Amino acid sequence: MLYPKFYDEIETIKITDELSDILGAFENGAIEFSYLDAVKSAGHSCPTVAGAFLMLKEGLKRFDSPKRGEINAYLKDDITEGVTGVISNVIAQVIGSTCKSGFHGLAGKYDRRGLMHFNADITSSMRLVDRSGKVVDIEYNPNGLAPSSKMSPLMQKVISGTAIKEEKEEFKALWQERVERILKFPDVVITIK
Repeated sequence: MLYPKFYDEIETIKITDELSDILGAFENGAIEFSYLDAVKSAGHSCPTVAGAFLMLKEGLKRFDSPKRGEINAYLKDDITEGVTGVISNVIAQVIGSTCKSGFHGLAGKYDRRGLMHFNADITSSMRLVDRSGKVVDIEYNPNGLAPSSKMSPLMQKVISGTAIKEEKEEFKALWQERVERILKFPDVVITIK
């Protein structure tokens, strides 16, 4: 499987999942998610997938010991609006939080349902709240790392099927170059409140 090598250079997300230890999936419940894992799950790499990954990575650092399946995630938009669905899929993958679907638990524990909330009354892009009640608000704004001016016309050609091979390759390179900048400069695109 070939992919841009910068995926391997991005800091991973480390989280603990007690259920995974109980069921023998990961020793001590220690799980590590890479950006490549998020890309595989989404099926693509874009500023939205990168932003969701970064919001979780930076937001989870604010908790003493983040536990998968024990964090509520709040998004201000409806799941059907814009890129909210994509973001929610990354959240579900990494922290296990879901709305109605997802794991229903064992003997009254480890229920992952009801931990993701849409149309939330928040001013940030995402809010994370752990079981202790600690709140972390995360704002994601990639506008400070604007795309190349060549991207829009190239995208039109690629989508319309009129791009030649060189234009397709240039578009791919420019697209991933922006994603790489976003991932490597989180201080430019992420604000923690």
